[in-house]
Amino acid sequence: MSVNQAQCSELIAPIEKGLEQAIQASELVHFDETGLRVNQKLWWLHVAATDGLTYYFVHPKRGRLAMDEMGILPEFEGKAVHDGLQSYQGYDCEHFLCNAHHLRELQYVLEHYDQWWAFHLSVLLVSIHSQVKVLKTQGKTALSAQDLAALSARYDAILEQGLKQNPMPPPDPTQPKKKGRPKRSVPRNLLERLQTHKAAVLGFMHNFDIPFDNNQAERDLRMMKLKQKISGCFRSEQGAKDFCRIRGYLSTLRKQGLDVLDALVDLFSGSTRSLLPQPE
Repeated sequence: MSVNQAQCSELIAPIEKGLEQAIQASELVHFDETGLRVNQKLWWLHVAATDGLTYYFVHPKRGRLAMDEMGILPEFEGKAVHDGLQSYQGYDCEHFLCNAHHLRELQYVLEHYDQWWAFHLSVLLVSIHSQVKVLKTQGKTALSAQDLAALSARYDAILEQGLKQNPMPPPDPTQPKKKGRPKRSVPRNLLERLQTHKAAVLGFMHNFDIPFDNNQAERDLRMMKLKQKISGCFRSEQGAKDFCRIRGYLSTLRKQGLDVLDALVDLFSGSTRSLLPQPE
């Protein structure tokens, strides 16, 4: 790493702390994680993002330990949008799930198990999303109580159809009883998750401020994956951390419509402008 990059990372450090605090105070935050190669080992790049702020955190682990050390979720009291990784569920905030992930899983069930309940649920989710978008363009903020009840009932009916098609296998009396949760099929696992987390799946239907998917976080991770694809893994832990700090700063600049070159000149001249908006 060049001296300029190291200097830049050092200068951004206090700004990054402010970004972390601003995201933690935001009303709605997107979270995601993806694999990252550091010194030829698999690490994990975590992101917490809003439409105006980006914070990256690199760690050897993917789950709860990394999320705790990242420092945002332990004190976060807003609405968290994520892909349903179990580690997120342990935090005391409102959870909302990415329906783009659900659509991909439902497509898999349809193609590999030929189960049409998955198609019907995909159509329902997309139809609700389209209905919400139309209402939002009309300046409305909610579906009618009648529509909410009908759509919720339709969701339940499709899941019931799927559960009947994927019953739990009866225990085999010839086999020793195993500890823990009995094994489920892929469709059964998905059905139970969609049923258990119904409120998190359909949050966008009840509150128009909740997004349908987690595309904000996925977009913020895309460039990082592209960088790794082009230039390979990071050679050191510090190099990865410095790159993530600088990238989070630049991403935030762009989201806020600030000129990147001007901001970097300000940074090195010691007259850094504030990047932080009021919490959402």
